[in-house]
Amino acid sequence: MTSTYMIGKSFGFSAAHRLPGLPKGHKCRRRHGHNFTAQVVLGADQLVPPGFVADFGDLDRFRRYLNRRLDHRDLNTVLDEPPTCENLARHLAAWFLEHMPAHLSDALVRITVSESDSSWAAYHVPGRRA
Repeated sequence: MTSTYMIGKSFGFSAAHRLPGLPKGHKCRRRHGHNFTAQVVLGADQLVPPGFVADFGDLDRFRRYLNRRLDHRDLNTVLDEPPTCENLARHLAAWFLEHMPAHLSDALVRITVSESDSSWAAYHVPGRRA
């Protein structure tokens, strides 16, 4: 499904992680931190009054989850898998689909996670391409 209308909202959080599966000497094998950005992209074929895909304010529940569970945390203790941007994007999409109201979860197209201004990973919800 390709959506006619798309919106996105970015949320920031700071967290630490390490990637122990990397070779010795790799800088990301050591514990380090990032100012992450998670971007939620929603799509729809029809707008709801007054002309929205969704009200940005309705995404506050997602922001609260990021602040409560990820902000200023060690992501190795939060995720059950290596805390790469790819795995974090999939984790956030799964949480969004399970915990957000249906009008938002049904509209989720992808979540992109950035750990710097120049690097990112995205998880596309199967069957919902932009």
